[in-house]
Amino acid sequence: MKTLIGLAAAGLLFAPAVWGAVSPEEAARLGAELTPLGGETAANADGSIPAWTGGLKSASDAGFPSYHSGDHYPDPYANDKPLFTITAANLGQYAVKVTEGHKALFKTYPDYKMVVYPTHRSAAAPERVYEATKRNATTAKLAAGGNGVTGALGGEPFAIPKAGVEVFWNHVMRYRGLAAAVQIGQAPLSANGSYTLVKFKEEFYFQYYQPGMTEAALNNILLYFTQETTAPARLAGEVLLVQETLDQAKEARRAWVYNPGQRRVRRAPNVAFDNPGTNSDNLRTSDQLDIYNGSPERYDWKLVGKKEIYVPYNAYRLQSETLKYADLLHKNHINQDLARYELHRVWVVDATLKRGVSHLYSRRTLYVDEDSWQILAVDCYDTRGQLYRVQEGHAMNYYDQPTLWTDLELVMDLSNGRYLALGLQSEEPKSYDFSMKRTPADYQPSVLERRGIR
Repeated sequence: MKTLIGLAAAGLLFAPAVWGAVSPEEAARLGAELTPLGGETAANADGSIPAWTGGLKSASDAGFPSYHSGDHYPDPYANDKPLFTITAANLGQYAVKVTEGHKALFKTYPDYKMVVYPTHRSAAAPERVYEATKRNATTAKLAAGGNGVTGALGGEPFAIPKAGVEVFWNHVMRYRGLAAAVQIGQAPLSANGSYTLVKFKEEFYFQYYQPGMTEAALNNILLYFTQETTAPARLAGEVLLVQETLDQAKEARRAWVYNPGQRRVRRAPNVAFDNPGTNSDNLRTSDQLDIYNGSPERYDWKLVGKKEIYVPYNAYRLQSETLKYADLLHKNHINQDLARYELHRVWVVDATLKRGVSHLYSRRTLYVDEDSWQILAVDCYDTRGQLYRVQEGHAMNYYDQPTLWTDLELVMDLSNGRYLALGLQSEEPKSYDFSMKRTPADYQPSVLERRGIR
C-alpha cells in the first residue's frame, strides 16, 4: 500500500456500492488540475511521467498530415530508443512498478522481458466528449446494485470516481469513435507455438456517442456490435450480434447468433460472463473481449487507488503493415522485442467474486489508464485464488479520431503455456475504418440472417 498515489482518504479503499454525481465545485477540476477526462494533468515527481498537454488530437499532431483514414497508422514515436529492459534477472529493481501478473510471467518464462520506452501521454478525445464528460460529472449515477448507469450521455460518466465499479463503467463507456469496422485475426496458440488463424469482420456502432442523442432515444442501448467469422472455411459464416444495454439492472444485454449450418438466427443468452469467447479455443471468456465487457454484477468492486505501473502503450508497431504474424507470434508469448511498455499512472481496481455466484475467475485486478479509461492489464485468479491468466491491452491513439484503443489484446494462460492474441491487424488490408455509415436498423436479428446467407 506504500506505493499508492494520491488517495484522498481511506474511504476510497472501501467505497460503498452506490455513488452518485460529484458537486459542481469538484467537476470544475476537470480541464484544470485534472485533464478533461479525469487524469492528473501534472507530471509525476521525477518527471518520468510528463504532464498531459493535450495528447495527439489529429494526424497532423502525430506528424502525418497526409494520413488517409483507414490505412495502417504510422508510428509517431518510431525514433524513440528504449530506456531499459526488465528481465527476470533485474526484476527486483523495478518490481514496485510491475503488476503481479507480469511478475508471474517473468517467473514462468525465463526469456520473458519488458522493453521500456519514454512515456508519451498521447491519449486524446474530441472536444465535445470533454464537454459531455464535465456535464456528466454532476448528473451521472449508478443504477441499482451498480449494474448500470443513468444520467450520462456522450462522455465518461465518472471522471472523478469514488468507487471501483465506476472505473469499470468508465472503461465500458469510453469514447471509441461513432462507428468502426475492422478486419482482424485471432490466434489461439498452443504450448508449442502452433496455431490456426481465425479471421473476423467486426463492426461497432456507438449509439451513446451519436450527435443529438438523448437518454430517452437511447432506448437503453449503449452500443451495437457484430462479429462475423470469415476464416477458416470450416468456421466461416457464423455471425454474432450484440445489443449492449446501458442500464443492465433494467435489462441484460441482448445477443443473437446466426449459425450457417442451421441457417437460423437464435437468441444467445450465453454470450456473457465466463462462457467461452467466439472460436477462442477456450482461451478467453465472453467478458474478456475488449479486455472486459458486459455486466459487473457478479463481482464486488474495490477502488484500490492509483499507481505508477509499466504498461503496454503506444503500440503502433503491432499493427504496422510491415509486420508479419510469424514474427510476432512466438511460443508462450508474443515477441517482446516488438512490444512497447511505458510508465503511466493507472487506477487499480480489485473485483472479487460475490458469494453464491460462479465465474471462471474468482478475482480480477484491473489496471486502467488515467488518461483514457482503457484497461491496459488484468490479473485473473482461479477459483483457488492463484494467478491463472494475464491480460494485456496493447493500446495506441487512433489519432484521426482521436481515440485511444487497443490494437492487440492478449490472454496468457500461466497454467499451460498457451495464449490468445486477438485483434491482429498487421497482415489485414486495413486498420480501423471509422467512416462507415450505419444506423440501429442495421443491427437487428433480421439483418443478421441476411448477412449470414449472402
